[in-house]
Amino acid sequence: MIGAVTSTAYLTVARDGWAETEVERSRFRGTVARVTDEQEARAVVETLRRQHWDARHHCSAFVVGPERTLEQASDDGEPAGTAGPPILAQLRGRGLSDVVVVVSRWFGGVLLGTGGLTRAYADAARAALDEVGTLERVLHDLCEVSVDIAEVGRLEHALRSRGAKVLGVEYTGEAQLRLSVPPAARHVVEETVAELTGGTAEPRLVGRQWVDAGR
Repeated sequence: MIGAVTSTAYLTVARDGWAETEVERSRFRGTVARVTDEQEARAVVETLRRQHWDARHHCSAFVVGPERTLEQASDDGEPAGTAGPPILAQLRGRGLSDVVVVVSRWFGGVLLGTGGLTRAYADAARAALDEVGTLERVLHDLCEVSVDIAEVGRLEHALRSRGAKVLGVEYTGEAQLRLSVPPAARHVVEETVAELTGGTAEPRLVGRQWVDAGR
């Protein structure tokens, strides 16, 4: 039997991207990137700092992990709480994870005040996130099933039609199919294998992986 799944899905951004806004001649460029850990998030910030060396601030926030277990925000020299936290609030509000947002600011000569800064950074983050869109990541079971070589074609077709992705087939004395199975298809995949093999085979759980839904 395929093992039970606990946490099965979360939201992230659909792609990397950016958007620009302007407030009182200050230019704000919000950049969004998908990341898998804190190191990647910080690397994105440093890359943008080098690319846009003439910007006065590179304020940022990131959230990492399927359970959003790691969150951090940086004001990068702006008054405390006026830049990083508003960016982070945009990520929290959308329930996003595995993403970093960096807002680079080119000062336009007009002081915005704490309220103005908070709105400006939130708006820049919002515009960038609107630009890239979101997608769902789903936890799939990685399974293997061994069958007679003569059954491979029929079984592959049936499994694909029921939501499983066939990652590969290895031929030894028999055929071993490696499958990626979404939670919603677990039971029907088990039933399909049992039905088409006369109960002589069943999927073996060998691991799990996060997969972008629909890809």
